[in-house]
Amino acid sequence: MSQSEAPETLVPVPEVEPGTAGPPCAYARLRAEAPVVKAQLPNGETGWLLSRYEDVRAAFADPRLVRPLLSAWPPREGGDAPPPCLPTFLEMTGAHHERVRRTVLPMFGRRQLAFMEPRIRTMAEDLIDTMVAGADGGTADLVASYAEPLPLRVLCETVGLPYEDRGIYLPHTLALLGASGLTMEEVLAALYALQDYAGELIARKEDDGDGDDYIRLLLAEARRSGSGITRDDVVSFVVTMLMAGYKTNIQHTGNALLALLTHPEQLRTLREVPERTGAAVEELLRYVPLMNAINILVATEDLTLHGQHIRAGDAVVPVPASANRDPAAFAEPDRLDLARTPNAHVAFGHGPHACTGGHLTRMQLTIAIQVLLERLPGIELAVPAQTVDWDESTPLRAPARLPVRW
Repeated sequence: MSQSEAPETLVPVPEVEPGTAGPPCAYARLRAEAPVVKAQLPNGETGWLLSRYEDVRAAFADPRLVRPLLSAWPPREGGDAPPPCLPTFLEMTGAHHERVRRTVLPMFGRRQLAFMEPRIRTMAEDLIDTMVAGADGGTADLVASYAEPLPLRVLCETVGLPYEDRGIYLPHTLALLGASGLTMEEVLAALYALQDYAGELIARKEDDGDGDDYIRLLLAEARRSGSGITRDDVVSFVVTMLMAGYKTNIQHTGNALLALLTHPEQLRTLREVPERTGAAVEELLRYVPLMNAINILVATEDLTLHGQHIRAGDAVVPVPASANRDPAAFAEPDRLDLARTPNAHVAFGHGPHACTGGHLTRMQLTIAIQVLLERLPGIELAVPAQTVDWDESTPLRAPARLPVRW
């Protein structure tokens, strides 16, 4: 074998340190020395890791980089190729994506979502009251009592998912989000089952009259002559919201609350000046990863980045968790600063495929923090931070339990 044919050197995807949400410390070295590097991904495939802020931000907005269908990557041909799945909103492209985005995006704007503020506040207050009433010896688990149930209830109320169906759709959703431990066949089976559930739910809503939830609003739009969306797009909407709006919000909320509880001086300032909660939420979104290296894009043509030749068909993996700790973009990036401004983080991606539900996530976390500090101003960890149990079963690392007292 000649030198020119020598196998290329691959780096492993940096792993999160046990007992933390990340990002992995190894990204600091990659940002400095190898901002575009070919890596061995957990599923055995290879992809180009992007670790710097500017590169990550640009990649999300680059039309030459597209998110593949879950059923189409890694690519398989012939009899091994699985049946295609419907695209989620992140996977839609071109005119199709633009039509759907024009219809759905306004529904998740700040003004349109205003109706949810009092509903989320009532949910949060009820959960806190229940937690206090059931406290054992003056302590309770903030994850099981608050961080876990709130996002699902918010999602159900906004989207129109029946809470009583959670035993049907949550196992499929959790299987997809914990895909690293499953075979591709198991992952796709969960995806197809989730699509089937969404189709059945939509059929039920078509039969049971009008309502104000978002599924019904989109169904009404799909039936309108000249509409930009179809019934299949409504199915994709349900799947997208479950995949993007459930477990990620649970685990980010748990991590955000832990960050606050381990920075008591900043927490005290936030309690005394609740008007700063908006800025604090942006900093928590930057500081605590919503996701690590799980964003697969595929190059549709050859391109060069930092001297690396990326070929058409190569996977490109922008890492928001690393970008949000880039010292070129954020002063003292490893320090939690709840008053940080400006704060142009990329927790929700960037460009046309930026997370549709970003404002809903912000609203939910803002209210969750405000209600917690209003009802339990003296709240604190009931155990040393280093002894907190962690759920590390998926890339979305988070505390499994948060024992607190007040």
